[in-house]
Amino acid sequence: MDVDTRLLRYFVAVAEEGTLARAAERLFVSQPALTKQIRQLEARLGVRLFTRSRTGMTLTEPGRTLAERVPALLADWDRTLRETKSTADRAARLLRVGFMASAANEATPDIIAEFTRRRPGRRVEMRQAAWSNPSAGLADGDVDVALLRLPFPGQSALRTAVLFTEPRWVALPDGHPLAARDVIPFRDLWKEPFVAAPASTGWWRDHWLAADERDGHPVRIGAVADQPDDWLSAIANGYGVALAPASAARFYARPGVTYRPVRGVGPSRVGVVWAPAADADPAVQDFVQCCLDVLRPEEAAT
Repeated sequence: MDVDTRLLRYFVAVAEEGTLARAAERLFVSQPALTKQIRQLEARLGVRLFTRSRTGMTLTEPGRTLAERVPALLADWDRTLRETKSTADRAARLLRVGFMASAANEATPDIIAEFTRRRPGRRVEMRQAAWSNPSAGLADGDVDVALLRLPFPGQSALRTAVLFTEPRWVALPDGHPLAARDVIPFRDLWKEPFVAAPASTGWWRDHWLAADERDGHPVRIGAVADQPDDWLSAIANGYGVALAPASAARFYARPGVTYRPVRGVGPSRVGVVWAPAADADPAVQDFVQCCLDVLRPEEAAT
């Protein structure tokens, strides 16, 4: 009997969250779809895994047995899959680079050009991630190295070199009263609804809401977006405002959205990030050095 690993991941989410609603939010699927998948797993196994009630989902005895063993099984499968992909990528001379939004801004093509100059025959594949994946696949081993906005969840377990900082601005609907100002004090935005990343991104989302820089004033969420296009549409349609790197005014300019500098909020940082295991990977270390050479040439030369 074969069981799709996707079904097992859904099972783990429900077992850990205790309710279908929270598990569905974590998995970014609808609750009816998740219910269907759990029932499909129970039908394949021929056992009941949960006792359903108004308060949530309680594991049965067979369910507890499965919950004890599945996480290790999935971790082993993920590790095997990553190693298999890495072997194939090395054979294909491919370097997978994850990134968020505009990566390293205008410096990104220069970094790639420098890397391919150092390693002729190597190909760089840029993989853009959704905001629900702040490590851009690095934490899961889906990429070899990443260009990321800092901080992000899980950062302490990875290697990071900060490349540059830039101010955080605010993106507003064109008709917003504050859009007429040249510079906006952050305190004037405290009562505004914000367009936020998914709640599952934790303190990465909090950073872009500047939750720690509001003197205790609560954040109002007007909309949630996981992709730049959805984020821009929510702002243009008046569902909220959002903090963004100053470079967003160049990379994500669109009708209906105005960007303005913000006073009283800290900057955004961009770093090149890699896993500790990649300390011994010459291609990854060359890419890191190329980032430093292009964006921090004085330090890279010392």
